[in-house]
Amino acid sequence: MLFSVSGLLSVSSCGDYLDVESLSNTSEAQQFDSASDTFSALVGVYNATMGDNTYGQRMNLILSQSGDDLRTSGDYNANDRRGVSCFGAIPTNTELLRPFLDTYAGIERANLVIKNIPISPVYKTGSNADKKLMDRYLGEALTLRAHFYHDLIKNWGDVPFQDVPSSDLPSVYLSKTDRDVIYDKILDDLLKAESLVPWRSEGSTTSQRISKAAVKGLRARIALARGGYSLRRSPQMMMQGSNPQKYYQIAYEECKDIINSGQHQLNPSYEGLFRSLHTNTPDATNEIIYSIGAFGGNSRTDSKIGYYNGLRHDDTDWKSSGGISAIPVYFYEFTKYDLRRDINIAIFRVNTSKQEELQTSINWNDGKFRKSWTSITGTSQNLGIDWPLLRYSDILLMFAEADNEIHNGPSQEAINAVMAVRQRAYAGNLGQVGTIPTDKPGFFNYIVKERQLEFGGEGLRKYDLIRWNLLETKINETRTKLTQFMNGTGAYANVPEYIFYKKVAYNKDKTAQQNVSDIDFYTATGTVKADIFYSPNQSVATPSGYTKVNWRLAMTQPYISGDPVKSYAYYFQANRKELLPIALDVINSNYNLTQDYGY
Repeated sequence: MLFSVSGLLSVSSCGDYLDVESLSNTSEAQQFDSASDTFSALVGVYNATMGDNTYGQRMNLILSQSGDDLRTSGDYNANDRRGVSCFGAIPTNTELLRPFLDTYAGIERANLVIKNIPISPVYKTGSNADKKLMDRYLGEALTLRAHFYHDLIKNWGDVPFQDVPSSDLPSVYLSKTDRDVIYDKILDDLLKAESLVPWRSEGSTTSQRISKAAVKGLRARIALARGGYSLRRSPQMMMQGSNPQKYYQIAYEECKDIINSGQHQLNPSYEGLFRSLHTNTPDATNEIIYSIGAFGGNSRTDSKIGYYNGLRHDDTDWKSSGGISAIPVYFYEFTKYDLRRDINIAIFRVNTSKQEELQTSINWNDGKFRKSWTSITGTSQNLGIDWPLLRYSDILLMFAEADNEIHNGPSQEAINAVMAVRQRAYAGNLGQVGTIPTDKPGFFNYIVKERQLEFGGEGLRKYDLIRWNLLETKINETRTKLTQFMNGTGAYANVPEYIFYKKVAYNKDKTAQQNVSDIDFYTATGTVKADIFYSPNQSVATPSGYTKVNWRLAMTQPYISGDPVKSYAYYFQANRKELLPIALDVINSNYNLTQDYGY
């Protein structure tokens, strides 16, 4: 891993999110008196993105999985991860405290770097090369701080804002700052960082290090959030940010710069892209613009990606839990020709005999991350899998979205950008890609669905739906689809109630599509194996040697609505549950901090 040493700026473990260990003026000066020491401090900022409490598990796999694609597995509990997924988390929920605290710890570390680099003696006596390095480190710290604040805002809305170290504040008991003020500040910071951070090829680095494209891509993402909808404190309702066209323009220009740079392209293999994360080998086309590193086999700097989530393994060699479930109708958002379907959704689990065991429709998992794709065996939960925070396909789709808004309809460039993403998904079946709408609302709706298909399980969907003010709409649409799925009506009229199959040996070296096609499905005369998921029941009685698995029949009313323990998004309330409550310990530690949003 690129960052394999601990940062030298530490944060204490006490409850107050701003009560950090203060470095003396002398030690601060010593920490930044050379480029190499400053880099060590910067590593500490990067390290704040890692581990269980941020992008090793909670920030990306728990707080984000509440959309129309995936949900946390298991029954509702207001005080754990399932409460978050069901929109029923309360301030004592155990998943809320550490992401909030650790993100502020990262902000504190970034503030120390940002404060001290400009006053470092390196700028007075250092070489030109060292000065250039220091500028780069400053740009990276500004970018990381912007990333931290974006994570706080998208989960908690208005939050306390500080852009100096805590020791420089007259009081650490800060009240909330309006998110638009914070967004405008960090957008300006990112604009400055663009001039300081090199492109990937100029910096000779990997996706684990922030490059100019990472700065620009993050700036585009934040601009779309700033110009989009969010839940406001007063009045407590979903409202769009002011002057949205300004922010669409920012996103458009930043994405276009990345596209024109030639630094990043789509990996021709959607699956190969994710497999590369499991082996720590860079994808040749640099599609992954920025990834959160994972290393060390511990909860502080490593990740549980592929153990907590992903394909479930019951075998002892690749034991993993499958903690995220696919919403059954998500499978049917994909056509049978879309290669992303069997990568995003794992319809089987690997049993104790290393066989593929077909699962009922309510027990499918996300499938982009698989412990068996790593070289790690046994019961280890830390797999060293980096988190793909920003991909080139996201740049293409953000560009297309912004273009459509700015020009009151998509330009040919925007259509081409979406087509590139679609054509990769339909490699080998390009004739099935379909036609992309050219009117503004039609193109927007196409983008909404394409992002659902492209980024399933990558922690983007819930936040996309919120900034479009579509979360309530899509939750209601999903409930309607689940009812149709249960009843075999509408788009699901030909979906089988049950499927007969024989177990086959799981082969980790085969593609996700091959793993599915290898399963021995019973098919009646005239039915093609690939159509088994789209055809009525193949038999009434279970054929000899086959096992019957409920497909549509696994869907029951308690999953859809009415059951406070099992129902999808049961506790969602519009104009309230778009944001999470702040952990009670944080509220109790700051008399100027309010809970808000009805919590």
